[in-house]
Amino acid sequence: MSRAFVIVANSEAGSSDEAKVEAAQGALRAAGPVAVVACGSPDDLDKALGGLEGRTLVVAGGDGSLHLAVQRLQAIDPEELASTPIGLIPLGTGNDFARGLGLPLDPTEAAKRCLQGGSRRLDLLITDDGQVVVNASHAGLGALAAEQAEGLKPRLGPAAYPLGALIAGAGEAGDLTVTVDGQVLSQGPTLMVGIANGPFIGGGAALAPDAQPDDGLFDVVVSTAVAPMARIAFAAALRNGRHLERDDVLHRRGTRVRIAGDPVPHDMDGEVIQARRSLEYRVVPGAWQLLGG
Repeated sequence: MSRAFVIVANSEAGSSDEAKVEAAQGALRAAGPVAVVACGSPDDLDKALGGLEGRTLVVAGGDGSLHLAVQRLQAIDPEELASTPIGLIPLGTGNDFARGLGLPLDPTEAAKRCLQGGSRRLDLLITDDGQVVVNASHAGLGALAAEQAEGLKPRLGPAAYPLGALIAGAGEAGDLTVTVDGQVLSQGPTLMVGIANGPFIGGGAALAPDAQPDDGLFDVVVSTAVAPMARIAFAAALRNGRHLERDDVLHRRGTRVRIAGDPVPHDMDGEVIQARRSLEYRVVPGAWQLLGG
């Protein structure tokens, strides 16, 4: 049975990514016609999503690109999002969401996965102001690290993440209260708060190693390592997968979390939003579907 696809790609992608998109397009053609739409703005994305006309959407990009597509589809019609599977060709720097699901990072193999094995229903995190999180969000210096890393990605690739963390580490910690399912998890000076639907952030750091994006829960990880040497030790432990063993790290699973206190930025799937004094996240189980996930 023939299927038709629309690949949404970043119009600012370099020649290397263009070649990867072409490789994915070639693999998808085995099942039916494939159109590629280059998007350079939210308006471009809205036009592409509005013009699917029954064709299957495939996002060619990283966590941020997938985030933007799911965000717009959720805003337009949550029921349509829930009923229409989306494909993913990982082209980002970190590809943390794809890594957590065990998806191929090779574009041809990722496209073939879209054609095999049906779809997997996944959870979505939604904030009280209507934003979404597909993979993970973090508040405080973690978000500042992501912001610093953004400008370094074209030159450094995955190495941009630890360097961004080093630059951001000189910033001040926020005084925050973190409440999970109505119970206070932590209160006071806080280095970062991570909310994980998938296990990885920052190009492969396992923030929540056991997180599953389809179990109806998210993992909350709080670091209170605010002293200079403690920050360095936490960063090293995070990279080595030993951070949850630290006394200054708290971990809990839940369905709703509120972060309140000093205004801190939030990073959602690599998209940094302005500082907020309060933001609540809740999980919506099975809110969307991923092809071959």
